[in-house]
Amino acid sequence: MAASDPETAERQTEEIEALSAIYGDEWCIIDEDENIFCIKISDCLERPKWTLCLQVILPPEYPTSAPPVYQLNAPWLRGQDYANLVNSLEEIYVQNLGESILYLWVEKIREILIEKSLSSDPEPDSKTITEEVDVEYGEELQFAYQPLQERTTATVNFDVTESQEGEELPPIYHGNPITDRRSTFQAHLAPVVSPKQVKNVLAELYENKKIASATHNIYAYRIYCEDKQTFLQDCEDDGETAAGGRLLHLMQILNVRNVLVVVSRWYGGILLGPDRFKHINNCARNILVEQNYTHSSENLSKLPGKNKRIKKDKKRIEH
Repeated sequence: MAASDPETAERQTEEIEALSAIYGDEWCIIDEDENIFCIKISDCLERPKWTLCLQVILPPEYPTSAPPVYQLNAPWLRGQDYANLVNSLEEIYVQNLGESILYLWVEKIREILIEKSLSSDPEPDSKTITEEVDVEYGEELQFAYQPLQERTTATVNFDVTESQEGEELPPIYHGNPITDRRSTFQAHLAPVVSPKQVKNVLAELYENKKIASATHNIYAYRIYCEDKQTFLQDCEDDGETAAGGRLLHLMQILNVRNVLVVVSRWYGGILLGPDRFKHINNCARNILVEQNYTHSSENLSKLPGKNKRIKKDKKRIEH
């Protein structure tokens, strides 16, 4: 995954060499060709109580116009701890657009771990599951290497049970289209609580000839499993490399739950370069804001009922 231009490549190389020099054995190269790295961060070196693994992929546009793709792994990381940490990393990125930020991320995580060690929080239980569970995250973003053998994750059964087969179709909402150089992007959103509902919504969308004829239908979803206290999540590029992973990453940053977002793109014959990812994410963000998914406390009110047939929103799909 080479950088998009020589200057960006040089900046990435300099940052990686600096991090390797600073953190030594803590910094690990998973796949140099694909720019996949990880670092084990702890509150102290001698007898650490709180430890976290930060895994990152550096996309070709980083740091000029794209953030690192990252995954946080720790047995204790869940609930508000996870949300607070993600918000801190996102704030650092926004405050340092176009700059190399991995060192700032690592030190912020270390600062949070030190604060936890000094607080009255009980020490982490190594048997506690992690907050995030990725399901077939996608070839471009999948950490198949599992460098931390001690990592504990929950497994989520993707099989559709009998009780799910009768689930009703949730409402489907359509966002305002964005057009740039004859390419049009439009987002669609539905509240979902099971993989079966995801499949039902996708099937319903493909019944629409205009959506079915789109060049790409990129989607991502996140479903909160209350009993396991984990997220079931997945994404699909549909031919637009890494677009599904970027969309899922946006949804993680916004900490949304129980929602499927699909972004349709109709290609107009002119290459848009990195701008296409900007339009995909802007479409998704806009519809999540419109439907009040940007605050997790409001998401619970979005769960679709199962007692009666809920027909999809009749708003006309624009092109």
